[in-house]
Amino acid sequence: MEFDHVGIATREAGDLAKLFDDLLAAPIAHEERFDGMRVVFLELSDGTYFELLEPHEGGPIADYLDREGPGLHHVALATPDVAAAIDRARDLGVDPVDEAPRQGAWGHEVAFLHPRSTGGILVEFVERELDS
Repeated sequence: MEFDHVGIATREAGDLAKLFDDLLAAPIAHEERFDGMRVVFLELSDGTYFELLEPHEGGPIADYLDREGPGLHHVALATPDVAAAIDRARDLGVDPVDEAPRQGAWGHEVAFLHPRSTGGILVEFVERELDS
């Protein structure tokens, strides 16, 4: 697996995107709306991303912001096979949030692991080819 991105919950993705572009030279690489949120990916110089998650129709990110406030939401790791990664996690006693892969941003298959099993960190698996 490889590091893919860190997800950041925010109420205003546009302002935060501008700040990170000015601060880190991290321009917007991709933007879309799905599952009640606006998702903005900022590309870092090593080909990894900051993913800004802004709610626009309620949903889990709005609930997270109401409960926790803005900040780090999840850490994402790239894997060539999300289903196999879920199975391995289950074999190790880690509770998945998603029992099977589902579609995430950029059309990638994704799945999350429950923070109660991963030291308080919401971990996302993202299916994509790994850099060799």
